[in-house]
Formats: sequence, C-alpha cells, structure tokens
Amino acid sequence: MNERPSPPSVLRLAAAVFLGIIVGFILFLVAAMVIGGFNSLMGMQIPVGLDFTENVISAVLLIVFVIISIVGFCWKVWTTPPSEEEESGSVNEDSS
Repeated sequence: MNERPSPPSVLRLAAAVFLGIIVGFILFLVAAMVIGGFNSLMGMQIPVGLDFTENVISAVLLIVFVIISIVGFCWKVWTTPPSEEEESGSVNEDSS
C-alpha cells in the first residue's frame, strides 16, 4: 500500500516548468494591476508596476511568483501518477 511512485518523465517535468513560468508571469501581471489600481484609488505610492526592469520590488515580485508557480507545478507532477502506465516494450499478442 505504501508503494513509492516512479519518478515522473522528463517531458512531464519540462511541461510543469514551462507552465509554471507562464502562470507566474500571468499572476505577476494580475498582482501588479491590482496594486496599481489600489495605488490610484487610495493615492498611495506603492512602488510596484509592470516595469520590472526598472523597479527592484517589481522584479522580486515577478521572481517570487515564477518560482512559486514552478515549484507548485513540479510538486503536482511529482506526486501525481501518469494517466497511462508506460509499457515495458512488450507487444500485445492477443490478436487472432
């Protein structure tokens, strides 16, 4: 019952990293727009914007979102078994 699952394939891990990068950027854009709207509404000067090349806080926020997304997707891939089991090269000989 406590069988250890086999490690995921490289393709599944690569897909998780790619998806984590995309989702991290999207989360950063949403967070930056929400913070920007909050700044405009309340008249505050929170230095977070979409210009992460000029702003250290925005760059750190982007890196944090991307890393959290990549780690989350890789963890999910690592703990979820594949939907189809890989065959060990044997051919089905049940055909008549």
